[in-house]
Amino acid sequence: MKKIFILLLPLFLFMASPMISLADHHEDHDVIEHVDDAHADHDHGDMTADHDSAASEEHHGHGPSGFAVIPFVLLLLLIAIGPLFFEHFWHHNYPFIAIGLGLGVIAYYSFGLHDTDSVIHSLAEYVQFIALLAALFMAAGGILINVDKEGKPMTNAVLLIIGAILANFIGTTGASMLLIRPFIRLNKGRIAPYHIIFFIFMVSNVGGSLTPIGDPPLFLGFLKGVPFMWTVMHNTVPWAFAIILLAIVFMFFDNRNEADKRPSLEPISYSGKITIKGGMSFIWISLIIGCVFIDPNVFEAVPSIQVILHGQLVKISFLREALMLSIACLSYYFANKEALKGNEFNFEPIKEVAFIFIGIFFTMMPALQLVGAFAKSPEGSAMITVDLLYWMTGALSGVLDNAPTYVNFLTASISSDGGDVSVISNVQEYAKGSADGMFADANSLVKLTAISVASVFFGAMTYIGNAPNFMVKSIAESANIKMPAFVEYVYKYSIVILLPILFIVWLVFFKFNLIEYCFLG
Repeated sequence: MKKIFILLLPLFLFMASPMISLADHHEDHDVIEHVDDAHADHDHGDMTADHDSAASEEHHGHGPSGFAVIPFVLLLLLIAIGPLFFEHFWHHNYPFIAIGLGLGVIAYYSFGLHDTDSVIHSLAEYVQFIALLAALFMAAGGILINVDKEGKPMTNAVLLIIGAILANFIGTTGASMLLIRPFIRLNKGRIAPYHIIFFIFMVSNVGGSLTPIGDPPLFLGFLKGVPFMWTVMHNTVPWAFAIILLAIVFMFFDNRNEADKRPSLEPISYSGKITIKGGMSFIWISLIIGCVFIDPNVFEAVPSIQVILHGQLVKISFLREALMLSIACLSYYFANKEALKGNEFNFEPIKEVAFIFIGIFFTMMPALQLVGAFAKSPEGSAMITVDLLYWMTGALSGVLDNAPTYVNFLTASISSDGGDVSVISNVQEYAKGSADGMFADANSLVKLTAISVASVFFGAMTYIGNAPNFMVKSIAESANIKMPAFVEYVYKYSIVILLPILFIVWLVFFKFNLIEYCFLG
């Protein structure tokens, strides 16, 4: 009974918002009623189509109230303070709190805004998100990598750089799941929270900015029309610059590791070998990554659920997700048992991510729509500059899902220069940044680079900025590493360490226009 109350309380608290919205949209219902009356003499099928069309047109001219972001802010606050001040309560009830807040926003959209399209869209995105994350988590759990070396600063830095490179081939999620446990074992006896933090910075985020496979926002850009090799050509210099700076700062911290100053009870000899158990799971991971490209929006032959959302035909993938989860189950069933035992594999980390993020995906709907509406408005478009794109895309990518944030600002940027993001040829032209064509004077290449770099780099600013962050935190905590809470992570690490590096990246590549100098001459 207590858990049911916790689940429903946020829903009841937020039910007042739909009433406010109903009052605000009274005129909308009058219009819809007039539309129904005007078509009363039509047959039932025509009347339904006309009603839906009119309702869609009238509703979608209005966005959510600013108060609708309260559940999202509340969820972030609880994620921040829950583990600190009421750990036992939070640990046992976070699923009900996250789902309850999500249901509150769903009720607001369904009964207040009469907008079930956004709910369906967010649900589809969540299923795609959790299917990939769960599949890679399960497949990587069957691989036991043991690096029989001493955990020294240089060894650690090399492993982090290797992880940053690998992230571009198997994604930041795949690289994180594959390397976080070996990284923890390598530093047995000297592991500290900063090790995990820099792993999140370098492997789970910044590392994956070179290919569309690396991070979800870049993959969405590829689907919109940004050429596959574009990110390799234009993000490599900022990527290398940021990775080198992070590696240098990491080595400064690692050289000061207090555990290294304690006298060893007995000498330890290292063979220097790297051993791998469960190599078969690499095939499973490759198959999962391959499934990413089974997209019905790219390949017409791929079956999909076709629905009209916000007046447009949307193809919702289900085959890709079913294949991913099927491969994940097979990978777990046939996994090397010694590898699973050596990794101390359990489902608690993916369970925590699944519940927390279902709340995040639904509660952040109003925030994303408000940001998107402003970015596409005449006032917002008039403000579009390279600097604004870098900092706004980055700031919002740190607290919202960086993939839709990328799309919102890409849309605003192209629209402000007279293009249409839904036209692939426009996006391709925008990515060229050439001296001729429709975007000749738009500085489009630099703008697109700013959006791409910021959406990936800033994902490390909080635990929820990018998919693998929270997963890595959960795995570390399951290995008895005392990780900083949400707020502590931000003020003690991301603001103090990461933000200055992101500022230097902006200063060098965008304020001083090094990107433009390198690629436009």
